[in-house]
Amino acid sequence: MNNYPVFNCKNGDDVIKAVKEYNVSFVQFWFVDILGTLKSFQVTPSELEAAFEEGMGFDGSSILGFTRIEESDMVAFPDATTFQICAWRPLERPVARMFCDIKSPDGTPYEGDPRYILRKHVERAAQKGYTYYVGPELEFFLFASSSCPQPLDSGGYFDAPPLDLGNDVRREIIFALERMGIPVEYSHHEVAPSQHEIDLRYNEALKMADIAMTYKVVVKEIARKHGCYASFMPKPIFGENGSGMHVHQSLFKNGKNAFFDANDPHHLSGDARAYIAGLLRHAKEFTCITNQWVNSYKRLVPGYEAPVYIAWAQRNRSALIRVPMYKPGKEAATRIELRSPDPAANPYLAFAVMLGAGLEGIEKSYALPAAVEENIFAMESENLTAKGIDSLPGSLYEAAMLLKGSALMKTILGDHLHRNVVGNKLIEWDEYRTHVSEYEIKRYLPIL
Repeated sequence: MNNYPVFNCKNGDDVIKAVKEYNVSFVQFWFVDILGTLKSFQVTPSELEAAFEEGMGFDGSSILGFTRIEESDMVAFPDATTFQICAWRPLERPVARMFCDIKSPDGTPYEGDPRYILRKHVERAAQKGYTYYVGPELEFFLFASSSCPQPLDSGGYFDAPPLDLGNDVRREIIFALERMGIPVEYSHHEVAPSQHEIDLRYNEALKMADIAMTYKVVVKEIARKHGCYASFMPKPIFGENGSGMHVHQSLFKNGKNAFFDANDPHHLSGDARAYIAGLLRHAKEFTCITNQWVNSYKRLVPGYEAPVYIAWAQRNRSALIRVPMYKPGKEAATRIELRSPDPAANPYLAFAVMLGAGLEGIEKSYALPAAVEENIFAMESENLTAKGIDSLPGSLYEAAMLLKGSALMKTILGDHLHRNVVGNKLIEWDEYRTHVSEYEIKRYLPIL
């Protein structure tokens, strides 16, 4: 485990030196399309110097949501600070990876690059003095294969071996993450059979989005080595809890937590309250980004610990946003937790729309409604209406139309990416809507 070095490269020269010192055979250049699907190509060490100076060209028209065929030339510039050796590959001739920033041939950032969208809003927050930190909790399932969601165990929340049969897989995943310089706080079996969670230590948003993508690759690769299949599908098993990606987030200013106020009953500053209000007000508009698949809305139903009601609370896990209890002396840990996103989201865009909505709340001084500490799942519809509690979209179509009509989301994502995401999601909905499912065949064919 300790033979894998952890790098802290600052520039291309550092990378080239590390590649020579550790006899790296190939370097994978990573980036994502608009849906967060990882794309990669490999370069040999001899090409690295040119790649840092000139970038590596590729056909952008073949990448979902990137560009039209008549404007197809794109250039990938590797980010030297992301250089690490791939911990699931053997050390004899190691393979490394770097994330890339995608640019147009004239050198300008490409507006369809999700990493650029997040970087732009992180820099916008920095201009206001804020550093945006996030800590996502990405849940996943371990199945026997990719063709059938057959659990490997019947364990439940915090169960230990022998009920938890994924303990060895999780341990090896953690070792691999640590070999790549990714710190892990803890791991455990989740509520559903064969469902797991590994919690990552919080980090700046752009770094954490890169980490989240790396995490997904590591989880899948280590699972494959153990003869099983890891899935981040939001709701693979009917009647069981789905997988979420609760996102803890905070803003720091001048080295101090801008969300903390010792004199507030909830220990929340004015910035924190306005930020939460921004998330609540625009939650319906950004749900198509944080929950981007037809299957996402099979998870977002009452009764399975997935929040569907737009409210906030301190202890209440049926609310969309939870504020973890403050512990004296832990001012830096003050944060809010958005509970609706799922791990199949594009983390770059998900973090960008959260930050954008929160900053909108701060900039326009949104008022925060009262906290709801009651079990919202148990409320009757009249009570929900009386308390002014709205719900998240109930389908991908509804979410896509709300995204389409949102001026704020269009500003955050940019015209190009906003248009392409909406178009892709409406196509997905239409394919789902017109598909004849096994449910329909079993239910209707014998009687109609």
